[in-house]
Amino acid sequence: MHFLILALRTPDFDPQVIAPHLAYLDELRSRGLLAVSGRFIDQSGGAYIVRAESITEAEAIAAADPLASAGASELAVWAWDVNWIDPC
Repeated sequence: MHFLILALRTPDFDPQVIAPHLAYLDELRSRGLLAVSGRFIDQSGGAYIVRAESITEAEAIAAADPLASAGASELAVWAWDVNWIDPC
């Protein structure tokens, strides 16, 4: 199953958390768990899609993200029945 993880910056956001967050996403990618990720152009946060067996597993993935553990962003998780479209 796929899960959308939405990360919105908190007032306590510290830009120094970006590097550990990106390293975490690289780790998820290497484990075959990350489908896609990206930041919002207005710099309010970003989102990523992970593969997981359950919402509980996806929530654990989000909770382990340095953005969450540092309190830099609030992360929310939704189960998503995504329809993939071929890239242009």
